[in-house]
Amino acid sequence: MNSDLEIAGDPLALPHLLPAPPAHPATVADFAGLIGALAADRAAWAPLVRYDPTLRWYHRLRTGPGYEMWLLSWLPGQGSGRHDHGRSSGVFGVLTGELTEHGHGTTGDGRGATDHGRGATGHGRGATGHGRGATGHGRGATGHGTRVLRTGAVRVFAPGYVHEVVNDGLEPVVSAHIYAPGLTEMPQHCSSRPGAARHPAQKSPA
Repeated sequence: MNSDLEIAGDPLALPHLLPAPPAHPATVADFAGLIGALAADRAAWAPLVRYDPTLRWYHRLRTGPGYEMWLLSWLPGQGSGRHDHGRSSGVFGVLTGELTEHGHGTTGDGRGATDHGRGATGHGRGATGHGRGATGHGRGATGHGTRVLRTGAVRVFAPGYVHEVVNDGLEPVVSAHIYAPGLTEMPQHCSSRPGAARHPAQKSPA
């Protein structure tokens, strides 16, 4: 009896018949995969990290068609202020340390945020996530609530998602952020945290 390979031939022997692999990431899973690959390759990012006691340090790691990736450091007490990301969607993950995220819903045309892949659990209406690394309380996918994001946690957000990220711990934190399309604006909103407000024109990633 003939096998399927004997009848149809081995498709791996005919590479021109196989779909071409994507040259650049294009989906949420792709972007989350980039964050995961970076986290696993400490030598690729650790030598680049700097810490600035006056302003959060950030460095653009790479750009591609329709996206950009940033590396950020957070000293204890440093935060982003309450903001959204304009028309950009995003994926961010904690490479080392622990961040606290306060979700504040959307600007009206956004779809909030969810946890993705390894490193996210949630409690409350609408929370989604898998694996270890993040805990939270609130309304999850609706974009409300507070989450503690530990090493390995990955978060995904849509355009218009409003949040505030801060290092509430005692140790420095490093995170990676991807924006698609690249970040062109970061409107600031009134923050409930003393000293967390930023200039409305600020465009630093968070």
